Amino acid sequence: MGILNVTPDSFSDGGRFNDLERALAHAREMVAQGADIIDIGAESTRPGHSPVSAEEELRRLLPVVRAVARELDVPISVDTYKAQVAEAAIREGAHVVNDVWGLKRDPRMAPLVARLGVPVIVMHNRQAPVERDPIGTLLQDLWESVQLARRAGVREEQIILDPGIGFAKTYEQNLLIMRRLRDVRALGYPVLLGTSRKSMIGRTLNLPVDRRVEGTAATVALGVALGMDIVRVHDVPEMVQTVRMTEAMIGRGA
Repeated sequence: MGILNVTPDSFSDGGRFNDLERALAHAREMVAQGADIIDIGAESTRPGHSPVSAEEELRRLLPVVRAVARELDVPISVDTYKAQVAEAAIREGAHVVNDVWGLKRDPRMAPLVARLGVPVIVMHNRQAPVERDPIGTLLQDLWESVQLARRAGVREEQIILDPGIGFAKTYEQNLLIMRRLRDVRALGYPVLLGTSRKSMIGRTLNLPVDRRVEGTAATVALGVALGMDIVRVHDVPEMVQTVRMTEAMIGRGA
């Protein structure tokens, strides 16, 4: 999954692609480099971000979704926790909802996803880091999101989990979760891993955001080895090679 941020303030590439032509060119480039899915987001969710209104998010998002859907034959996921934004994006050609609050922020989101019949990625997130039993709490919180989806009528095969690396977790907890990714996979659903350029890598290697490709590759390789189904990344060609090599070594994939 290639990341396309059409925001002025994302932690890694804010402002680079918040122009329609540049955004479309970057989407084309990522698909040519091997991206299977394009994930488009119009509101930064980095720590300390400034929330934007649904109207502003739609203003940024919809022209890009429309253009990418018209030109490129790949699934598009829309990175939003607002049902109003998700519905408009799906109607403009997006295929998947990627909810960083795991269906818990907007009570209209789960029923909307069920009604539209689209897949949903439910990410683990919470207001404050867990103090005790981070793995147990992570699994319980994700299971609550699964139950919200199921009760609303979302089909089992359309639920995807995301452990939410870097969200409401300490540095130590992020590393622990990376070691325990199989526990997330054991819940019985496909899992997306999003570690690209994140602060866990920066802190470990003492590197700025634009120098975290190798660190990201290490997390992607581990994720694939531990059964992850989707990796969400900025640096598509490098991570395509990382995934292919890891799959060859573990006997997975082609």
